[in-house]
Amino acid sequence: MTSTDAPPEADNCVFLRGRLADEPVLRELPSGDLLATFRLTVDRRPGGRVKVDSIDCVSTRVRVHRSVVAAAPGDRLEIRGSLQRRFWRSPAGPTSRYAVDVTTVRVLRPGRRDAG
Repeated sequence: MTSTDAPPEADNCVFLRGRLADEPVLRELPSGDLLATFRLTVDRRPGGRVKVDSIDCVSTRVRVHRSVVAAAPGDRLEIRGSLQRRFWRSPAGPTSRYAVDVTTVRVLRPGRRDAG
């Protein structure tokens, strides 16, 4: 098998552009690391009944924390990262949820801000 015949590697790369849905939340983990959690609202392709999706995003990176904390809900963001599945126990039993583990974020264009 030559290098051109090699099977493609599995990639876990996420690239999204959307709007910050609400204020990000910073919380300290038992390890002492800070975790930022926020939601990104992305438009769906035209034609469906649902017009947007709300994507959960998380990051322990200080640069990401600074960018999302400085942004306001409605600001347009561009994020890069990887998809992760988080597991925990709820009162109903084991459960899980997908989130984007964000490695970089960039504010593209501030959204509308209320005066006051």
